Amino acid sequence: MKYINTRDTMEVFSASEAIVMGDDGGLFVPSSFPNLGEEWIRSLIPLSYAERVAKVLSLYFDDFEYDELLEYAEKAYSDYEDDPCPTVKIEDGLYMLELWHGATCTYQDIALSMLPYLVTAAKKKLKRVDKTLMLVATCGDTGSAALEAFKDIDGVEVAVFYPHKGINPIERLQMTSASSKNAHMAGVVGSYDDVQTATENALNDKDVKSELAKLGYSMSVADSRNFVSIATQIAHYFSAYCDLVDGGEIEIGDKVNFAVPAGNLDNALAGYYAHRMGLPVGKLILATNANNALTGLFNDGEFDINRDFFKTISPSLDVLVPSNLERLIFETSGRDCTRVCEMLASLKEEGKFEIDAEAVRADIFEAGWADEEETLDAINTFFDLDDCVLDTHTAVVASVYNDYSCDTEDDTPTVILSTVNPYKTSADVLRAFGGKERDAYKAILKLQAITAMDCPDSLTRLFEKKEIHKTVIDKSEVESTVLAFAKER
Repeated sequence: MKYINTRDTMEVFSASEAIVMGDDGGLFVPSSFPNLGEEWIRSLIPLSYAERVAKVLSLYFDDFEYDELLEYAEKAYSDYEDDPCPTVKIEDGLYMLELWHGATCTYQDIALSMLPYLVTAAKKKLKRVDKTLMLVATCGDTGSAALEAFKDIDGVEVAVFYPHKGINPIERLQMTSASSKNAHMAGVVGSYDDVQTATENALNDKDVKSELAKLGYSMSVADSRNFVSIATQIAHYFSAYCDLVDGGEIEIGDKVNFAVPAGNLDNALAGYYAHRMGLPVGKLILATNANNALTGLFNDGEFDINRDFFKTISPSLDVLVPSNLERLIFETSGRDCTRVCEMLASLKEEGKFEIDAEAVRADIFEAGWADEEETLDAINTFFDLDDCVLDTHTAVVASVYNDYSCDTEDDTPTVILSTVNPYKTSADVLRAFGGKERDAYKAILKLQAITAMDCPDSLTRLFEKKEIHKTVIDKSEVESTVLAFAKER
């Protein structure tokens, strides 16, 4: 499998190059998609999650042998007590894929756990001896997961940038208390979109690259811009489907809908790629909050960010320009890199672009959004009816799914992707039950008393830690801060 760039399809890259580079101005995508049949899907059913991941990744990263990928996957998921991402039945025809059983209690633990092994191995295959500075732009969940995944790995530094006032207190403490020797971070005054733009500028700045090279570094990305994250999430979809077949909930070949949080479109894109590979996906129901520019894209073909930005109780969805939007429009515009560049130029200059709505929906995407009241109502309803505790992001998805189901009467079995442990948004989940507590730790205790759901030790122990990283910068200082982080080591 070779890789091409969303902005220039003429140059071709190996899997190892795509892994190490992360992006190249545009984003890497596979040159083609494997076309899988029912028997290949059936072969995954008896396998462990690590084996399923290795099977999927072997289709995309053919610089690596299957046994090599399996070794990395078994190491990456060795700390999970049980299935890393179980598919839980909520009621007949409705299921929850729990993606938050990792060290930092977010789906990014699973998405990024393979990245350190693959980056290290790919550099060896390429005979690269330089050090790597991994840049991360985050709303909170990706940053803490990347720091955990790359903790104290030799030859790699992790530089995390996050919106200073745009993440929840638990995720802030997870990052700012990180004591690993290769952890660097700074809060940025502005929104997540400001952070993402600034880190992208740093990645592509020739002067920054030159100065880092003098220090013995090259840059890459440790977030969903790196295709490793997308490929690993493709495995989520195949694994959930296999779980439903194995549990007798569906027959092989039956279609399944997936309801997905749409913040950075990484989950959504992974589901679309799984569909392209032959997984029987009915609909991908994309959900966002009041920052709902995406609904216009799918419903009307108009993507317009000339709108108010809202800080909500689902901060990982507080995104106007998703980092994987470029991949999505590349795929749904016929892989026309010229057209992609035109749309991106229009977005930069005018804050909007247009695309054929029917093409971007691709006969598979549906999109909706939920406000704060609807989000809290979903938390309350799911707990009352199904004894299921939702975080604020999954509640957005549940609300949008409920609207879709009522409007369409679509009774296709549906899997909701649950991406965050409810205790990470404890204060806002507590609000849904009529409680009020600003202190995150006290909110956890009160939520435990109401729900009787166990809180992971990694979260309760977090409050014993102290904030180490306190740097706050302007978005114009990201590039100089990247260089300063490299000089620290």
